[in-house]
Amino acid sequence: MPTPTAPMPNQRKFGEHMPSLAEIGPLLALILASVFFITQSNRFLSLQNLSLILQQTMVVAVIAIGQTLIVLTGGIDLSCGMVMAFGSIVMTRFAVVLGLPPVVAILCGVAASTLFGLLNGVLITRIKLPAFIVTLGTLNIAFAVTQIYSNAESVSNLPNAIMFFGNTFGIGGAEVTYGTVLTLLLYLGTWFILRDTVPGRHLYALGNNAEAARLMGLSSQRILLTVYTLAGAIYGIAALLSVARTGVGDPQAGQTENLDSITAVVLGGTSLFGGRGTIVGTLLGALIVGVFRNGLTLMGVSSVYQVLITGILVILAVAADKMSHRR
Repeated sequence: MPTPTAPMPNQRKFGEHMPSLAEIGPLLALILASVFFITQSNRFLSLQNLSLILQQTMVVAVIAIGQTLIVLTGGIDLSCGMVMAFGSIVMTRFAVVLGLPPVVAILCGVAASTLFGLLNGVLITRIKLPAFIVTLGTLNIAFAVTQIYSNAESVSNLPNAIMFFGNTFGIGGAEVTYGTVLTLLLYLGTWFILRDTVPGRHLYALGNNAEAARLMGLSSQRILLTVYTLAGAIYGIAALLSVARTGVGDPQAGQTENLDSITAVVLGGTSLFGGRGTIVGTLLGALIVGVFRNGLTLMGVSSVYQVLITGILVILAVAADKMSHRR
């Protein structure tokens, strides 16, 4: 019988460098969704509408950065939306009611969100509580504190400095917000950290195999505490973008952003089991959600069906992740 021919070295090298389905899947989904909505509405591809999609996506996209870091460790954060809302109320009330300089008020709002992230990290690492339970509890705490501190009233008449990132500049025929630019810069920085730094590699190592990471000398407690605290700070930045976009400090904000951010992370190909995923995928996932909602709105589809379709997409993405994990 003929001896099986070994694959050529170039063939093996080519196969090793081929992107996986988890890496190209979100991009293909975004392209297919965009092509579909282009055929359904001649307004979808306009520069102004594409700019609007980015504006509508930026808050959830920034929250999803923190969510991605946590999911990569094998955890999850249900409190992110309400932590963002609390940060927005702190910075707006400090600026309007207490009369603090806008920069100081913004830093106080980011610090307030960071403290919630630190609280999550301490409860998870020191008391060994499950992340799901901890963040579910802090979600309710953040919601209650936000309502009490704001008297359930929006904060308006904000200084211009706080709303800076809602301002726009022209590119071609589109108006792009400075908040969109900040969002892209945050993604670029996170991409670099996860890809080219030692802390980024440690994060993936912990998510892949916590026991192996411990044997390597990594402190899982220190990594998790840092990740949850950093995520809280990122939610504070998202609070600033939310205020800049809406022009008010809204105590009712953030009630769906936790699920929206998880949706973006899952659609972007990050595994809920930890250790696998990219921040670029999360950005694509956030854009997929934004494109679907914008496109369905242009088609005149009710918001109820938009939520339905988003739910179906999440289930399909999680099912694909589950099957990939089993293999």
